[in-house]
Amino acid sequence: MNNFVKYSLDRGGMIKPLIIPSEYTNGTGLFNPSILVDGEKIFVNIRHCQYTLYHSETNKYEHQWGPLLYLNPENDMTLTTTNYFCFLNDKLDIVRIHPIDTSALDKKPLWEFVGLEDCRIVKWDGKYYVTGVRRDLDTIGTGRMELSEIEITDDYVKEISRYRIPSTGENKSYCEKNWMPVLDKPYHYVKWSNPTEVVEVDINKNTCETRCLENARKFPHDPRGGSQVISYKDGYMALTHITYLYKSNAGRKNATYRHQFVIWDKEWNVVKTSNIFDFMGAKIEFSCGLSKYHDDYLITFGFQDNSAYILKVSESALEEFIDAK
Repeated sequence: MNNFVKYSLDRGGMIKPLIIPSEYTNGTGLFNPSILVDGEKIFVNIRHCQYTLYHSETNKYEHQWGPLLYLNPENDMTLTTTNYFCFLNDKLDIVRIHPIDTSALDKKPLWEFVGLEDCRIVKWDGKYYVTGVRRDLDTIGTGRMELSEIEITDDYVKEISRYRIPSTGENKSYCEKNWMPVLDKPYHYVKWSNPTEVVEVDINKNTCETRCLENARKFPHDPRGGSQVISYKDGYMALTHITYLYKSNAGRKNATYRHQFVIWDKEWNVVKTSNIFDFMGAKIEFSCGLSKYHDDYLITFGFQDNSAYILKVSESALEEFIDAK
């Protein structure tokens, strides 16, 4: 399906841009926000990097280095993430912004991807966390999911502890990313979606163990991690992404991102999937936020690594979309 945003708006939904003032960001990319609804509180984390992404959507006007290009400041060729923790009102307007203060736990980066990328917000055992991938601890960019506990006050949001999560088995993989935290099962993640693998992290023992693993693939495509996993009817739901890799007209690597809702039962059997869709028609879109708010669902997503949005879709419209397949 093309343009899930239009589908939602046609059924009474709403979309708003998530904007951090330029004095914080110098006007460069805001993207890949996450959302958590905690009672009547609406929290959003917005990722910022100090580049602008150029992508040749039609493959006709690509750069000499390819159709997808990061435009960095001349004096900073890193990909450095700053996370902005925001408080929204019931109209989905940002009313307060705090950059997450990570200074107490930061170390000198050893690779050019710096910071905690694509954070999902969770609340487990009464504590707030952001969890994403970090790749700056060695000189080759080895990626591991990390779990950062944050302290939220009226004056600041501060990282107060940090756990680097090993992968399952011998922990020898190069990069683990986009694990989907299960909001109602503390320290559990859906690591893969095809076949489904659910893992449990023990932050005290520094272990990660597989708790559920399907034996066979269920889809011809590869739905990867995306939003948090939330409760849905008698099971769970998450919003995944699918990356279609291909060559541009000049023979360079290119990609299109598309999205799909996946529904599991309580035993983690896939019981339903939605049609595959885009949000607003771009080839580079990504979502890492999904939450229920009264009779609506709130979805946060990034567009072309240059802008961030929150979409409100009614419960009935989302169910209609999922059941339409």
